[in-house]
Amino acid sequence: MDIIKQIEQEQLRENSFDFNVGDTVVLDYRIVEGGKERVQKFEGTVIKIQGTGSRKTFTVRRVAYGTGIERTFPIHSPRIENLKVTRKGKARRSKLYYLRDRVGKAAKVKEYKNF
Repeated sequence: MDIIKQIEQEQLRENSFDFNVGDTVVLDYRIVEGGKERVQKFEGTVIKIQGTGSRKTFTVRRVAYGTGIERTFPIHSPRIENLKVTRKGKARRSKLYYLRDRVGKAAKVKEYKNF
């Protein structure tokens, strides 16, 4: 086995998260401020998932005070405490970049009925 693949294999998270593009998630992310460490929640819609292996990332978009905020997180990061899916979205695309141009109710993703 290639040494790089072996190192990446060791970095993978044991418990994987089950979510897809279009889902609304609440993410508990550990933040270091000075010498203190705290957990901050980030809630939004997953607009893209990309990469493979230890480089796999996902981007979450939310609107706060009328401004769209997007943040990209590595899936296998040890800083992610928990990820909870609050709404299952019905997305027919793999990247939901069109949500950036939408405002209000038009910026929502339809929800699956059987969630």
